[in-house]
Amino acid sequence: MAATLASPRIDSFAEFLEQDKAKDLLRFTTAGSVDDGKSTLIGRLLYDSRSVYEDQLESITKASAARNGGGIDFSLLTDGLRAEREQGITIDVAYRYFTTPRRKFIIADTPGHEQYTRNMVTGASTAELAIVLVDARKGLLPQSRRHAYIAYLLGIPHLVIAVNKMDLVGYDPAVFTQIERDFRAFLAQFHSIEPYFVPISALAGDNVVVRSRNMPWFQGPSLLEYLERVPAGRAASGSFRFPVQRVVRPNHEFRGYAGTVASGQVAVGDPVAIYPSGRTSRVASIVTYDGELDSAEAGQAVTLTLANELDISRGDLIANPGDPPLLSNTIEATLVWFDESPARLNKRYRIKHTTRMEWAEIKELRHRINIHSLEHEPASAIEMNEIAVVHIETARILSFDPYARNRTTGSFILIDPVTNTTAAAGMISAAVSSSNRHAGDDAEDIFWRIQNGELIISKKNGFENFYAPETLEALESLAAKIRSDRGGQL
Repeated sequence: MAATLASPRIDSFAEFLEQDKAKDLLRFTTAGSVDDGKSTLIGRLLYDSRSVYEDQLESITKASAARNGGGIDFSLLTDGLRAEREQGITIDVAYRYFTTPRRKFIIADTPGHEQYTRNMVTGASTAELAIVLVDARKGLLPQSRRHAYIAYLLGIPHLVIAVNKMDLVGYDPAVFTQIERDFRAFLAQFHSIEPYFVPISALAGDNVVVRSRNMPWFQGPSLLEYLERVPAGRAASGSFRFPVQRVVRPNHEFRGYAGTVASGQVAVGDPVAIYPSGRTSRVASIVTYDGELDSAEAGQAVTLTLANELDISRGDLIANPGDPPLLSNTIEATLVWFDESPARLNKRYRIKHTTRMEWAEIKELRHRINIHSLEHEPASAIEMNEIAVVHIETARILSFDPYARNRTTGSFILIDPVTNTTAAAGMISAAVSSSNRHAGDDAEDIFWRIQNGELIISKKNGFENFYAPETLEALESLAAKIRSDRGGQL
């Protein structure tokens, strides 16, 4: 009898695991100005979706009673630091996980204070969707504009504008309409963003999980309904990229290259190229702790073995030879400056790009971006929380893609070697000429790169020979040095 009763439970549990495994995952972040209700919104999402454990609920109920003597303070579900609870603000990035019958979610609750903008960048760096909260009483504020622009810079395709505290303006549709009109005018400059506007009250629960009876004039889905329907999983798209994290050499018979597939897919037998050297090979096997695989895709941590032995080390990039990355030691990038000390030209920083760490210098400050108008302004320095476009020169060649194509190979951080603090986060837009512009009316920018072991020199308007002798001599000298360093190979 016992065995008969146990069997359905095992089958049911196995079915539950299969259904849970089949659910896709959406990573999203919340942002906005101070006191817009980000933590309260996430607490309400967790509470109304029944994703709060009983001991957590009991703890925050007691804390809420001691704090305000009223109902549950949902912000306490995410504000875990003592300083956060004392001040009623978010300081650090808080990650929360919950699931619904349709989807799994990872939430990054980020601070609203301007001084913690760097934390917002951290939380949004892996997100596929951003929720920017706007206080219905205050309208569109500079910090909301800043967070929306950062979401655009980080390549987040979906943006939800949640107009919060509608209960405090009497659920007036005119207030919501005006904020939507103002924000749409600002977002019209970002063609890659798909905004969704929803009026909510995080405290009362209006339009958070279920649709509000207090706002019958709004016909769209609730916030959670939208989160369950929006497309997810774009990280797997793109050409194959595999930054080498470690060379695995347990014995003289095995040489593998461990790392995480950054984008695309790879299968046994596929041709690959190693950058920046440009040497080619084929995938001999894909090894994991649980055994060998026939193929691997973005997000999987694996060890690749190749058909022939090559000189590969940490920081090299294994990629699809049919769609190679860009190679250059000078890049143009957009920087979000984190450090209290302003950026300095020609100061040596450490650049962390994928698994490679190199010395780097900011060689040119192209312009600073006015967060209010998005106009380009001249600047001699980059202060904390400012955004600017710069040219950075690295000690050795980087293998990268523009950030718009690949978030992993197109991003980096700068580290101050003296304090070891993260000074900035950067998004690469292009390679920059590694030579100076030459005098003359017909002077043009030129670029160089290495492909399949060959030095290719190009003009800005396409690949062709360049006839400035001094430039060609400088590049050939550089090529000779690279050959010397690499034992005769480019």
